[in-house]
Amino acid sequence: MSGAVEGARGELQDCEYGARAAKRPKTERHEEDEEEDEEEEGEELEDGEDSDTGSVAEQAVTGTGGEAAEDSRGRWRASNHQISPSPVVHVRGLCEAVVEADLVEALDKFGAICYVMMMPFKRQALVEFSEAQSADRCVSCGAKEPVYIAGQQAYFNYSTSKRITRPTNADNPNSGNKVLLLSIQNPLYPITTDVLYTVCNPMGSVLRIVIFKRNGIQAMVEFESVQCAQKAKAALNGADIYAGCCTLKIEYARPTRLNVIRNDTESWDYTKPYLVRRDRGKGRKRQAILGEHPSSYNDKGYGQPCPLLPLPGNSRYKLGSLDVPDMVSYPLPQSSSSSYSSQASSSVAMVSGLHPSKMNCTRIFNLFCLYGNIEKVKFMKSVPGTSLVEMGDEYAVDRAITHLNSIRVFAKRLNVCVSKQHSVIPSQVFELEDGSSSYKDFSMTRNNRFSSAGQASKNIIQPPSAVLHFYNVPPCVSQDHLLRLCEEHDVPGFVKFKVFDAKPSSKTISGLLEFDSKTQAVEVLTVLNHYQIRIPNGSNPYTLKLCFSTSSHL
Repeated sequence: MSGAVEGARGELQDCEYGARAAKRPKTERHEEDEEEDEEEEGEELEDGEDSDTGSVAEQAVTGTGGEAAEDSRGRWRASNHQISPSPVVHVRGLCEAVVEADLVEALDKFGAICYVMMMPFKRQALVEFSEAQSADRCVSCGAKEPVYIAGQQAYFNYSTSKRITRPTNADNPNSGNKVLLLSIQNPLYPITTDVLYTVCNPMGSVLRIVIFKRNGIQAMVEFESVQCAQKAKAALNGADIYAGCCTLKIEYARPTRLNVIRNDTESWDYTKPYLVRRDRGKGRKRQAILGEHPSSYNDKGYGQPCPLLPLPGNSRYKLGSLDVPDMVSYPLPQSSSSSYSSQASSSVAMVSGLHPSKMNCTRIFNLFCLYGNIEKVKFMKSVPGTSLVEMGDEYAVDRAITHLNSIRVFAKRLNVCVSKQHSVIPSQVFELEDGSSSYKDFSMTRNNRFSSAGQASKNIIQPPSAVLHFYNVPPCVSQDHLLRLCEEHDVPGFVKFKVFDAKPSSKTISGLLEFDSKTQAVEVLTVLNHYQIRIPNGSNPYTLKLCFSTSSHL
């Protein structure tokens, strides 16, 4: 961090915030841990008879009142008799789109709320009422009749805590605290002052921003007034900056003013435009995902104004009765690919250079699903070797272009770019050389890996590499079995093999496969990803899952 903000950093040394740190970058060991978590959660296991056991929903909630759990049918079992009444209520069963303002809007009918702590990845929250009687009314009402938050029924119980931990006087509107502490969880994209200004400024005038990397990626944002800070916290606490990632967890900060002496990607004082913006190092400057910040428009000679984009109906910024703008100004991300110069304004990618006999809709799905959900795939009859891939959103298209454009698959180089089409229509369906259909709908498949925030947070967005990470494989499958599988499907065999240590109760194994080249690994993943492994006396097959590893070699 630059010396410009050392003063602000110094004030943070003794901070004891309850904010959870953003996920650290996954290493080889973290990949193993991730698969153990997936097995516990039962989200990735394909053996239907066994997947109900060990569900995370049946485990006690830790740290915030482990007094409740969810049975296999999704019903919450509350054990109120085990917990003494508290002014703090533990809220569960929240939908992904919930922000703090939704909770306040739904629950303030029970009484005044003095503090809210969001737990977005758990779909839970803690709500502290000013009086214990208000919490009693909330828990009692929730047990008798459904209480809906953002259109989804929520479940309530007393927390084991009597007060939510936060900085001194943070819950006092008269304390003059207009600085917010933002913890960015699962930061798949770079977070800069431009990004945070674009997100925060529509909620209230932003004066200063400081970004630091102590407990993951965190930032302090100073607003013009306490009211602006309160409004921003309510509107953004629990929201995603990008779909499924860069989730904001917001608390009030201890400092009441930030000291910034340099305007750059990690600190900015918007009241002092004359501060020198210094680029660190030489060479190519890293591009911000959201482009230039709004203060850099034509009036200051820095660039073109950003387009206004309507927020989707399920956006976490959409807060109903609260006074929050329906439009947020930000540009769409730009790809780093040299052949992709326009902005990704479509959720459809056009892929050319496909091998005519070895590529089909399923194999395109196997490769592209690593970077976003796949809705539909269609080969174009008028342009041989070319297909359209409709993905979940334009950001998935951008990731696919960034990581897959110009890679070699079956001795042919792929060209991936944004299509002019905004959806894939199943017209002119024909038979490919391998006998499969030229069109396939993947919108309902369980193999999409970005269907929820929980799933998306586990994915390792990684460029193609010579090492593949495999998981969801039955323990009876050995190295020789996997080598024979490669031979049977006419793809290169791996040269090194490693299995991660598994829990004694584990029903699957995971590990790494190293190949001679990146191209070989890409071809194996394209062919064998989601291959159905059947075992003797097994009720359902296991779906082999592959992705590119963060390890460069074994």
